Amino acid sequence: MSPFQSVLFCLGPLPKPTLQAQPSSLVPLENPVTIRCQGPPGVDLYRLEKLKSGKYNDQAVLHIPAMKKSFAGCYRCFYQNGTCWSLSSDKLELVATGVYDKPSLSAQPSPVVSPGGDVTLQCRSIYSFDQFALYKMGDTGPNKGPERWYRADFPIITVTAAHSGTYQCYSFSSRDPYLWSAPSDPLELVVRGNSVTPSQLPRGAPTSVTEPSRNITIFPDGSSSPTGLTHLYYTKGNLVRICLGAVILILLAGLLAEDWHSRKKPLLHQLRAVHRPLPTLPQTQKAQSCQDRGRPDGYNHGCHY
Repeated sequence: MSPFQSVLFCLGPLPKPTLQAQPSSLVPLENPVTIRCQGPPGVDLYRLEKLKSGKYNDQAVLHIPAMKKSFAGCYRCFYQNGTCWSLSSDKLELVATGVYDKPSLSAQPSPVVSPGGDVTLQCRSIYSFDQFALYKMGDTGPNKGPERWYRADFPIITVTAAHSGTYQCYSFSSRDPYLWSAPSDPLELVVRGNSVTPSQLPRGAPTSVTEPSRNITIFPDGSSSPTGLTHLYYTKGNLVRICLGAVILILLAGLLAEDWHSRKKPLLHQLRAVHRPLPTLPQTQKAQSCQDRGRPDGYNHGCHY
């Protein structure tokens, strides 16, 4: 019963194991290598399979004393507990190197670069290969690039100190993706200068030589990792900026309050002037006019209005 069929009879597949090649998955011809499948303790059975070959071994470890082209290929493994099989491990690409002559590797315009500059690592082969791979020593994987025939360009944009190191490249054909050339002669890339990006250095090596490593800090030559000092400088700078901003806001608030208070006083005087009661008009006395009807003695019989 295959691992895929047995999963149907279980409540669910078991967790996948890990698959590794030691010391490396890039193996020069005639060099030894060990492929190891690792699952949880108490596994009943391991199965190590080479894809597209129909061959498998019911064992966790495959030791190859001398690498041959026939061993190159893609591997995966499973394990079994009772009647249940695990999920497949991640695929392992075992590559035989040294099958073809080595390519050449150069840096354009120069292997000595200033921080923030650009450089292109150029891999050239004497064969009409359509696949190239660039490795930086200490990295876990290559930077592959299907570029032009006979040549591949690996541009590094905005160089940082993390790009310093030793590089090698390989060439191969897409028709035989696990048979590579010998590695090129090592190329030392040197980055000189002061820091241009005040960010924190990563703990591990970058996995690519291009975009993912842009945010690495560049420090002066011979300096130790000043990540704590950088963080301290940023903290103090932020506190100073916050305090200055608070003082400015307080001053602005005071000026606005004073301006508002000065505008309020004339307005109150105007309002009071508008609502002030009008003065009472003086009462007019009705004038009595009596016409003398010709009485010389001034005696009046009455007043008519």
